[in-house]
Amino acid sequence: MILELQNVILEMIAKGQPLQGTIERLCLHVESIVPCTVCSVLTIEGRHLHPLAGPSLPDHYSAALDNLKVGPFAGSCGTAAYQGTAVTVTDIEHDPRWADFKDLALPLGFKACWSTPIFSGDRVIATFAFYYREHRGPSELEQTIVDACVHLCAIAMERDERVRERQRLTYTDALTSLPNRARFNQALLEYASGTYGTWGILLADMDNLKLVNDTFGHTTGDDLIQIVAQRIASVVTAEKTFRIGGDEFAVIVQDTPPLNLSTEAAKILAVLKEPARCNGHVIVPGVTIGGSLADRGDRPDQVRQCADVALYHAKERNRGQFIEYVSGLGTAFTRRFRAIRDVSLALAEDRIDAHYQPIIRLDTGEVVGFEALCRMTTASGDIIAAANFHEATKDAHVAADLTQRMLSRVATDVRRWLDMGLPFQHVGINLAAADFHAGNLQERLCAVFSDAGVPLKHIILEVTESVYLGQRDHVVADEIKALRARGMRVALDDFGTGFASLTHLLTVPVDIVKIDKSFVERLVPGDAAAIIVEGVMGIANKLGLRVVAEGIETDAQLRQLLEFGCTLGQGYLFSKAVNRDAATSLLTRLGQQTPDGQQPLRA
Repeated sequence: MILELQNVILEMIAKGQPLQGTIERLCLHVESIVPCTVCSVLTIEGRHLHPLAGPSLPDHYSAALDNLKVGPFAGSCGTAAYQGTAVTVTDIEHDPRWADFKDLALPLGFKACWSTPIFSGDRVIATFAFYYREHRGPSELEQTIVDACVHLCAIAMERDERVRERQRLTYTDALTSLPNRARFNQALLEYASGTYGTWGILLADMDNLKLVNDTFGHTTGDDLIQIVAQRIASVVTAEKTFRIGGDEFAVIVQDTPPLNLSTEAAKILAVLKEPARCNGHVIVPGVTIGGSLADRGDRPDQVRQCADVALYHAKERNRGQFIEYVSGLGTAFTRRFRAIRDVSLALAEDRIDAHYQPIIRLDTGEVVGFEALCRMTTASGDIIAAANFHEATKDAHVAADLTQRMLSRVATDVRRWLDMGLPFQHVGINLAAADFHAGNLQERLCAVFSDAGVPLKHIILEVTESVYLGQRDHVVADEIKALRARGMRVALDDFGTGFASLTHLLTVPVDIVKIDKSFVERLVPGDAAAIIVEGVMGIANKLGLRVVAEGIETDAQLRQLLEFGCTLGQGYLFSKAVNRDAATSLLTRLGQQTPDGQQPLRA
């Protein structure tokens, strides 16, 4: 009899049956073998009782016991939980422990109640009770049955507790204790049922978390994340706030129409304005928010994607504020996605290659080097410049793959020119911000040229001002210092178009300044650009920096630059970017010094 009960319940536990169903089955089985009894199991949470199973008890009775506080006069179950020992009441009507509850039990015909605590370790987690319709206590057989039941209940409840803890860990962010990305995805699936009325998604991306981590350390950054999480949850509830990435939060907003995402976003932005103390540092938290309201029939993944688009636009154009998705907003996002797809396919099909624009000695026409420029051959055979797929380089993986392909091509070509004995000095290679933050840049660069047998003195790394000076962290500067220490030279590209300041020439470790073509094209009498270029030339020369003028297209520009003392330049006046065979021909044909007195050669 007891063995059969144990087998049934243990099988249900092993199969992972729901706890409530398992315990209700146990109660019914016991009631069938012990006539004239009613079984009940109450769980204990925070010193309060909660009905778990009582299949033969009326609903109103179980409801009356819910949230009952344990104590010395809290009926049989509340007292047993309080004392940690079994409590037998043989006369409910007159026992003081039932004084406040007898009016519930007596109308049901219950005259006695015996309750036994259920332990997990040394902690009481539940009670198992027998209700009798006569004045009596447990028999010896009932003692044996209840001992088995208490043991089975403990096994089932401990297993359920472990399962719930695993689920909690699975769906909870360890740092903030908010629901995590997995729970967010699960919640979105729940919204696919279409029964939630009006709802929307807000995506909040923290501003400058990397700067905080790099400046004050990750402990400070973690404190900031926790404070942002707490503040967002304080205005939209923790159950609807999710940490879905290192510095990104999601909020599911639900309300009766009309639901205003701007109002909800404004609450978040407002609560984050106050300074926060993080690991001893005072920091003002900031987030950028994008949101999307669900229309009737929208799939949750569509709403999420639209919120992503809105967040992308907010970060690009309105950092620290909120942008709500509207139709057509995804055009730029789609353009970037298409560029990433096209470049990825071109890389896979070997349609990405290096073209070379020569660097010319302006006074002699000698080709002293090249700037390597990325070119993509389309499926139809057209060759297009990098400007046409620049959006793709904002993806870190694509940018790294493009750079690796260019490094490989340049290394092979330089080795070939050296083997041919052609006279040239260097090749410039452009680097993007993603190249510096992807890690292992030194190793990757050095490995490629070492494998090809190319001395690093032939390589110039070209970095734009926006990459070098706009990052506002030490990563780029430190990496460049290390690369220069390995023998490579560095050129500050497009000088004058980004964060230009002459003081940067005193502090930025570069070897070459490349004056942007926007200045060169304005080299006409009376234009202020001529004064700026002449000034930069004088300063650079005194600092020992070489200067290359970009975008030279006319003889007048060439003459003006020569008057300023500029000796190096590139532009369509000499040659556009050409493939490796044409570059080899240029080196062969123009690589020799032009005799004094002759005009510079044209490609």
